[in-house]
Amino acid sequence: MKKWTKWLLLSLLAIMIIGGGWYTVNHFTNLTSNSSKVVKPKYVEKKNVKLVALGDSLTHGQGDETNNGGYVGVIKGKIEHRYHQTKVTTVNYGVTGDRSDQILDRLNQQSQLRSDLRSADVITMTVGGNDLMQILEKNVMGSERQVTNSVKSGEKTYQQKLIKLFDAVRKENPKAPIFVMSIYNPFYTYFPDVTIINKSINQWNQTTQDTMNNYKSMYFVNINKLMSYGQYQTKSQQQQLIKEEEKANQGQVSQKRVIEIMNHKDKNLNKYISTEDNFHPNHTGYVKIADQLFKVMQKHDSWEFTRR
Repeated sequence: MKKWTKWLLLSLLAIMIIGGGWYTVNHFTNLTSNSSKVVKPKYVEKKNVKLVALGDSLTHGQGDETNNGGYVGVIKGKIEHRYHQTKVTTVNYGVTGDRSDQILDRLNQQSQLRSDLRSADVITMTVGGNDLMQILEKNVMGSERQVTNSVKSGEKTYQQKLIKLFDAVRKENPKAPIFVMSIYNPFYTYFPDVTIINKSINQWNQTTQDTMNNYKSMYFVNINKLMSYGQYQTKSQQQQLIKEEEKANQGQVSQKRVIEIMNHKDKNLNKYISTEDNFHPNHTGYVKIADQLFKVMQKHDSWEFTRR
């Protein structure tokens, strides 16, 4: 009986050892097999992307000597170069001179615009520059306090208009990411020591950002420093520019000086500003804007990918 029990125990032990070895080999074989499998990505590049651009002269491409549609034409090429499987269609609804309320009026009146917004994968916008210009044109020759008070008062009205515009866009397309460009100071290189203009633009941009924060999938693209300073991007370059202009302007903006700058068709101190009107970007400027836009678009790229 003892021999039988001993034999049984040895048999069970052998089975356990063999079984354990088989489990170990089988387990690691499965792991190796599974790890060698190619896991298909959940998301893939879209074959077609529709970009709808809405806004003012910056969207229209005013100042682009190549007639390529400003940043809208450039961003199309950038997307297709980066994402080889994607074909980009752009629709440009930029109108020179439009304020935020006028952009909204067009949206409400044009059924094709609303239709294009509904089918957009991504939306870009430029807005606010003409709203601020309307205030500055009336007050820029006044005291700094007058300008500050006028801008502060105008911000509330601008924000209300902006909310109506954003609501209208989101009504047509609740999901597509929206990229909104900041405004900039086209006269900075001529009046770098006139701080009230820069302060007003910074305040205006902040109002736009604060309003955008109430909406999902809406992203701010800051081109203020890029386009205002132009090639004068370092602090030392800017300080030198200020010293030179302090001698010429004494911290004041004269109407005569502004007109001279606007009418100078051969040269602008800012290499990114068109000499056509010394206000809007030239083609180089629009390329810079598109570069900045694309950086933000790549960080928030739901517009480019779809589920497999």
